[in-house]
Amino acid sequence: MISYRLRLLVFLSSILIVLHGIEEYLTNFHHIDPIFLFVFAPLLKGNANQAAFVTFQIMAWMLLFSSFVLLQGRKWILRMLCILGIVMIFELHHFVEAMMTQSYYSGLLTASLFPVLAFFYWKELLKEFRRP
Repeated sequence: MISYRLRLLVFLSSILIVLHGIEEYLTNFHHIDPIFLFVFAPLLKGNANQAAFVTFQIMAWMLLFSSFVLLQGRKWILRMLCILGIVMIFELHHFVEAMMTQSYYSGLLTASLFPVLAFFYWKELLKEFRRP
């Protein structure tokens, strides 16, 4: 069983990711971020129906893959939780972009909470890996 603290940190990070996504949407992150534009360029070139279909398909595949991993047991769940930890570290790119532009960068406010949360998250996750 995954510890209560780690489950709480996953819950808190989920809330933060939702708030972060809302901040990015409201501040037009999807129009200015070069990483986002590079990754999602194929979807942006199609029409809205095509983008919705592809998004639905990818989300369905992720649900199936996640369900399979959850059935594999505790070690696989912990490995999957590493992805969330990597995402939290990746969010540091907001600080890099803000320093490069010397101004506010879309998503910076909520991104400032990720390093703190990531520290406690990784600390608890590594502790969980060492537990028998």
